[in-house]
Amino acid sequence: MIEVKNLSKSFGDNLVWKDVSLSVPNGETLAIIGKSGCGKSVLMKHLNALMKPDEGVVLLDGQNIFELSYVDLRIQRQRFGFLFQGAALFDSISAFENVAFPLRYFTKKKEDEIRKRVLECLEMVNLADIGDKSTAELSGGMRKRVGLARAIVLEPDYLLYDEPTSGLDPETSNEINELIVHFSDNLNITSIVVTHDMHSVLEIADYAAFLDEQKLSWHGTVQEMTKSDHKRLNSFIRASEYQI
Repeated sequence: MIEVKNLSKSFGDNLVWKDVSLSVPNGETLAIIGKSGCGKSVLMKHLNALMKPDEGVVLLDGQNIFELSYVDLRIQRQRFGFLFQGAALFDSISAFENVAFPLRYFTKKKEDEIRKRVLECLEMVNLADIGDKSTAELSGGMRKRVGLARAIVLEPDYLLYDEPTSGLDPETSNEINELIVHFSDNLNITSIVVTHDMHSVLEIADYAAFLDEQKLSWHGTVQEMTKSDHKRLNSFIRASEYQI
C-alpha cells in the first residue's frame, strides 16, 4: 500500500503543492488529475523517490522510502514499473531488446529465461510478432505498448503511468485503457495514472485525486467524483469536453 502523508514540494520560491495526503490501496487504480503545471507528474515521481519532498513522507507498506539506504531504495524501485509519456524507448535497439533491458540490468536470468519473459510481455500487449523491429518502425501506439511491456517485465507491484493516452487516437487510447484495466485485474498491480483524459479516468480508475490551487483539492472514488458538487473539480471535468 502507498500512503502519502503531508507532502509539500517547492522549486525555489515556486510552491508546487503543500500538505498532500492520500493513499492507494493494493490492487486499485488512482488517477491524478488537474490542469497542466499543477504538479501531477511531480507528485507521481515522489512515490518511488525519484524526487524528494520539502516536507512529509511516502510510506510503502509502512516504510518511509525517503529513509531507505541507496541499496534498499534500488531494491524497492524494482517493485515499480514506469510508462513514460513518450514511452522513452531506446531507438538504437530493437523492441525486444527494449523490453529485455531491465532483465539484463537488474537480474541474473539466463538468455532463454529472458527471451521467454520478453515474449510473454510482448504477447500481453498484443505485439507478439514485432520483437525484431526497430522502434523507429513502430507507430505511437505500438511504442506505448512496447513501453508498457518493458514496465511489467520485472513483475512489478506498482505501475506508474504518465499520460498513457496522450497523442493517441481514440481507438488506440481505448486499447491502452483496456490493458491498464487488464493488468490491474489480472496481475494485481496497483496503478497510479497521471492524465487529462476524463474518459480514461472513468474507464480505468477506482479513485481520483484532483490537484488544484497548490494543494490536493479533492480526493475520492470515481463514483463519488461523478456526483461531487466541488465547483472547481466540476469545472475541470466540463472543460475536458467529456460530460459525466
